[in-house]
Parts: sequence; C-alpha cells; structure tokens
Amino acid sequence: MPIAPGRAPVLGTLARAEPFASAEEAWFWTMAALIARQDGARLSAARGSVIRPCEPDDVVKCLDRLYRQRRIELSHARILRLWGERGTAPNPRIPSERGDLRLWREAMERLDFPLRQKGIVAGPPRGLAPEGADILPFPARGA
Repeated sequence: MPIAPGRAPVLGTLARAEPFASAEEAWFWTMAALIARQDGARLSAARGSVIRPCEPDDVVKCLDRLYRQRRIELSHARILRLWGERGTAPNPRIPSERGDLRLWREAMERLDFPLRQKGIVAGPPRGLAPEGADILPFPARGA
C-alpha cells in the first residue's frame, strides 16, 4: 500500500543537525537510545525533537574502535555502560565512586577526539583551561 504524498515522513537534513556539546552528552543520549531500543522502541534517524548528526550505533562504533586499538580497556567500557544506564556520571564527592570516576574521565577523554572528528561533538574540547584562566606565554630561549 503506497503512502500518499502528503503523508510521507519528512526527514531532517544533516545541515540542520545539532551536534552534542560534549562526549558525555553524546554518551548519555546513546545509552538512552540503546535502552529504549532494548525495551522495544523503534528508532529512526531525524525523528526526534532535536536532529542529531549520528545514530546511537555511530557512538558505539567509535568506542569499539578505541577498544580494538587498545586505547581503552574493558573496565572503561563497563564503567561507561554502568553509569550510562544510570544517566549520570560518577560523583567525586562519594568515596566509593572515585575509582569509577577515574575510569569514566579517561574513557571520555579518549572518546572525545573521534567524536569530534566525525562531527558528533562540537563543544569546547575536553581538558582545556576553564574560562578566565590565565594562559602564560612559553618562555623564549635565552630569556
């Protein structure tokens, strides 16, 4: 049964896609989508309230590539899954979560670059000096 021309779904274009502000934001979105998929939701591109430049599987593929290149370990992936399912990052104020926080930060720092390369993340790069910090010039030789 063909769809009437006026009833066809309108898909957004990549030109209107809004990249994520950080790798953490992309990861939480990915985990929410994967959990929804597991619960039976049908996911398709450019159907949400905000059009994203990727599918959840694209973020997972970046993580898989980091694992295959031995840039992250299985422990990093486990922490990302655990805290991604919870929808929050480990809290540095809770002593029992500090080990998880270290692995979380390492994984996010390593995931940040490939996501930027693909245009999935476009916020300020992770690990740079915060706003208002003084950047000192490198001393010249002989000075």
